[in-house]
Amino acid sequence: MNREKLLNAAVILLLLAIPLWAHMAEEPFLITLATKVAILALAGVGLNIALGIGGLVSLGHAAFFGIGGYAMGILAAHAQNYEPMAEWPMLIEGTNQMPVIWLVAVVASALAALVIGALSLRTSGVYFIMITLAFGQMLYYFAISWTAYGGEDGLSIWVRNEFPGLNTLVPLEFFLICYVILCAALWFAARLARAPFGLALSAARQCEARVETVGITPYQLRLTAFVISGAITGLAGALFADLNRFVSPTMLSWHTSGEIMIFVIIGGVGRLFGPVIGAALFILLEHLLGGISDYWQIYLGGLLLIIVLYARGGVIGAISGREVAHD
Repeated sequence: MNREKLLNAAVILLLLAIPLWAHMAEEPFLITLATKVAILALAGVGLNIALGIGGLVSLGHAAFFGIGGYAMGILAAHAQNYEPMAEWPMLIEGTNQMPVIWLVAVVASALAALVIGALSLRTSGVYFIMITLAFGQMLYYFAISWTAYGGEDGLSIWVRNEFPGLNTLVPLEFFLICYVILCAALWFAARLARAPFGLALSAARQCEARVETVGITPYQLRLTAFVISGAITGLAGALFADLNRFVSPTMLSWHTSGEIMIFVIIGGVGRLFGPVIGAALFILLEHLLGGISDYWQIYLGGLLLIIVLYARGGVIGAISGREVAHD
């Protein structure tokens, strides 16, 4: 087993061990921090499919993150207020059941990614970056003006949504839900990277002309990857909103897109566990330095600068010193 696989195993076990210890030590705040790491890492896994495998530098993934959050907020708000979402042409009611909310969040985010990707992927390079950013900001300002669901003030949910057989108000149980979903997403990303689709997508990133010569359309590959990426990021958004019991337009802001990309870059672009390590370091710095200074992002910027200049493979690349591995 190479160093990267050992590091991946250590990271995923440590992410589980810390909340278990915190539960026994009656430290619920640490469980909440670990839950936040798992959710943000899930968003990073989504972006890493588009960025790490497909080479698509998107600054609009906050759009999918926010859509997932608003899917949760809207469904839960209507359920707790006993108000139907629509009565014509058919009755559509809200729900507080997590599996249903996740399904709606994934479908809504995937549809948004399909529309945004279909238009954005007709360009490349900096134009693609700017178009995805523009779509994200359009949705951000739409959410601000959407007064029916809180507008700029956001939307609060009184009680966390329900999952069959579990008490989601217990921090450890909600963490375990997020942890299992993260592990499933990592498993899916690993299988995808080694599948014919993932290999073709990686080939299109390296040399588009060669892929076209064998009859494969790079546009279709990238659009499919973009939709999958958006769907996973949307699921993370629904979980994040449930964690905070609050959703606001800031989830759609380009700052959020930048943070998700930072997770991937710090851990290692294209590295399977890169988003997990990146999210963990981000939350750790925020927790340790946030109480010292309101400008703790200065230190984050310094870390990012060092990684970009001296560790192009991120933290995982610096430790393992190997080529990108997706298992």
